[in-house]
Amino acid sequence: MGIIFNVQHALVTGVFTVILYLASKVIYNVYFHPLSRFPGPLEHRVSRLAYVYRSVRGTLPFDMLKMHKKYGDIVRIAPDELAFSHPDAWQDIMGHQKGQAEFSKATWFYRPVEDQPSHVVNESREQHGRLRRQMAHGFSEKAMREQEPMIRTYVDMLLDRLHEFCESRKPVTLSDWYNYTTFDIIGDLAFGEPFGCLQGSNLDGWIKGIFDAGRLGIILQALSFYPLVKRTLLSMVPASMKEAHEKHKKLTEEKMMRRMEKEEGRPDLIEGLLRKRGELNLSIDELIANAEILIIGGSETTASLLSGATYLLLTNPTAYEKLKEEVRTVFQSSEEINLISVNKLPYMLACLDEAMRMYPPIANGLPRMCPEGGAKVLGEFVPANTYVSVHQWALYRREEYFKDPNSYHPERFLGDSSFADDCREVLQPFHIGPRNCLGRNLAYSEMRLILALIIFNFDIEIADEARNWINQRNYLMWEKGPLKVHLTKA
Repeated sequence: MGIIFNVQHALVTGVFTVILYLASKVIYNVYFHPLSRFPGPLEHRVSRLAYVYRSVRGTLPFDMLKMHKKYGDIVRIAPDELAFSHPDAWQDIMGHQKGQAEFSKATWFYRPVEDQPSHVVNESREQHGRLRRQMAHGFSEKAMREQEPMIRTYVDMLLDRLHEFCESRKPVTLSDWYNYTTFDIIGDLAFGEPFGCLQGSNLDGWIKGIFDAGRLGIILQALSFYPLVKRTLLSMVPASMKEAHEKHKKLTEEKMMRRMEKEEGRPDLIEGLLRKRGELNLSIDELIANAEILIIGGSETTASLLSGATYLLLTNPTAYEKLKEEVRTVFQSSEEINLISVNKLPYMLACLDEAMRMYPPIANGLPRMCPEGGAKVLGEFVPANTYVSVHQWALYRREEYFKDPNSYHPERFLGDSSFADDCREVLQPFHIGPRNCLGRNLAYSEMRLILALIIFNFDIEIADEARNWINQRNYLMWEKGPLKVHLTKA
């Protein structure tokens, strides 16, 4: 009996201790934490679990808009994180600040698995600068012109495949074909060879491995604040998943070795790193990590934006007809359309900007950490080691910055007086500052060229089953359903 009593006593003491600890943590977070003066939902101020729940559930962008509407420009979305929704926040967090250290990228978000090789996106400030300098040429406007013949080869292949659907009169899942095209282009630019998506009419197994790992990454990000749970989860990874990972790694190494055997001076995105590999002290794994992040960042985001722009145009007939008229008036043949000549299409460029506002490929905030000594954001002092973020979808849907924010109006980017009070500098889909998106030129080049050629060559009608296509969940990237359309030759 004494042993049983002692065990029971120990259990009760343990449970009481845990309850006492949790209660004191809650009281501290709500009333005494350095961020306690900032407003936010109680469940978010108490614990990060509410943030994790919304993120894993895929509703975080939409929940963030509701929070900013209720609490204002600054919302405490976790005990140690603030979300900012104001045009000045971009510069305060990501811009060059004289005499102030850089807001570093949040490790829990950018490196959810600690022992993985780093790359240009999640590297330290110094190494990021060195890598970026070597990669910058491959993303320059001059490089885009050099890469255009290769890019055009895949876009022409896309057009040929879509013409086949015109003959069959069957609906085509255009969102898939956008993905096939952007993956083949970025595969050639990063590894020196396409994935064969356009030719095979499907996503390469290597790419599917990237998507599977990406979804797992969302969960690992969320569990970074619960290391014991994360370690337990990783220890339970089934053998089949480990084997798939090893197969993916082997395929990637083979791709990189083939790229390294190609001629020097090839106008692609990885050439600068290969040329300075010794100086940068890059291992094969680090070369691969940089190539992989280029593929993830330079394919799915562009394909998503093209899908979103197409959907928004087809569900707004006036805008679609106006764009058709512009493209087919300015150009008399597909051959006239290139990376330079598409700049003659101001309405199309506005259509893409408005699509980025309404359907940003990266909808959530990408968190940074406040530097030592703290910093001011929107005039408020933010303590060191506080995570800060700007959630794009929520920011772009606020009535304070855009008139009629939930409707598609390309005219707002063309100086229309009806939208004179719009705060267009709010729109920063590629971010700003020294760590802004390196692939901006490539993304703009691809989306402008592809959309112009699609509009010139085809009349498009959205299929009935795709009319609510934009109602999606978001797991850092959009969970896109099939965007089905009917195509006829123009």
